[in-house]
Amino acid sequence: MADANTVVHIGENSPEQVAFKLMKELANVEGRDLYLGAKNAADQKWVLDTYAECLHAVRGYREAS
Repeated sequence: MADANTVVHIGENSPEQVAFKLMKELANVEGRDLYLGAKNAADQKWVLDTYAECLHAVRGYREAS
């Protein structure tokens, strides 16, 4: 559960929104669908792991490979 002092930014171009847009682009590139019941639907683990990695990258913490 999130800490009561956690701030979530939902405004245009916030790190969270940019990470979400990046995750949607990755889903498109990988042929995954983010809609429940779709033929190639991404599962919960993929969505959460991918969003977390995208947020990490957007915040500048991901090292280049």
